[in-house]
Amino acid sequence: MKAYKSAAAAITVLAVALTATACGGGSDSAGDGPTLQAKAEDLPKLPTYKVATGVDIDSPTLERAQKAGKLVIGAKNDQPFLGFEDEKGNRSGFDIEIAKMIAADLGFSADMIEFKTVDTGVREAAISNGEVDLYVGTYTMNEERKKKVAFAGPYYMAGADLLIRENDRTIAGPFSLEGKTVCSAKGSTSLREIKKPEYNTRTVETPKYTECVKQLLEGKVDAVTTDDAILKGYAAQHAGKLKVVGQPFTEEPYGIGMAKDDEALRDAVSDALQAHDENGDYKLAYDATLGLSGSHYVGPPMVRRD
Repeated sequence: MKAYKSAAAAITVLAVALTATACGGGSDSAGDGPTLQAKAEDLPKLPTYKVATGVDIDSPTLERAQKAGKLVIGAKNDQPFLGFEDEKGNRSGFDIEIAKMIAADLGFSADMIEFKTVDTGVREAAISNGEVDLYVGTYTMNEERKKKVAFAGPYYMAGADLLIRENDRTIAGPFSLEGKTVCSAKGSTSLREIKKPEYNTRTVETPKYTECVKQLLEGKVDAVTTDDAILKGYAAQHAGKLKVVGQPFTEEPYGIGMAKDDEALRDAVSDALQAHDENGDYKLAYDATLGLSGSHYVGPPMVRRD
């Protein structure tokens, strides 16, 4: 099992990554850490999460995790301010904090979480096959996916947008993409949307968004499409080179994925999301992670229990 640092240490790691990248003058590599020049003491502080004891839920997934002594959570590792993993294996971002607060309410401390990187196109398979107990990684809740997995949430409402080069004046929204090439990750809702005939654009599919960002920097594609929250992280990472158009054209409610028939676990995770919103943890976590990318705090959507 791979142990991760405490919340206090995690924000220090993020601050170092932010400052180091900014002082390095930037790079065209999409694999660089988040870019934002700031001192650790000036950044918002992450909350700490009290770990519940004696958790007794009639959930086969939770029982398996309790026996194993760890909770396996699928996540992204290449999305600045959301789900990011540095070269030392430290994870940071809003999704990582959501995962930690849920885990705490289920009785698992941060060092009892095993984060497992799972790419967009294989999320349902990883959940259904029991490779992960939960999935927290910019995972849009929709009816098609609900046929295969269950969701708790949503915990955030994003919208599909476009990432373009800073000097591009030809793209102002999805309907100005005619004849242009747009990149997105395989299996994403944004890819399915931008393939619709009304946009009349060519598409490129890659396993990871970072590969799309690299192609955009290299001039091989004209735009990258995915959720605005993700794109703002990449724009902050490559400040002065990339920008977000700022015209969202879908609604993308992020949920926590889990085994389809585990209703007890779904209810417990929904309870945890509500509790951490009410006690202020949610806003503190947001401000110290996704808020640093330029995304303004608006509060979480109402949790659905259907």
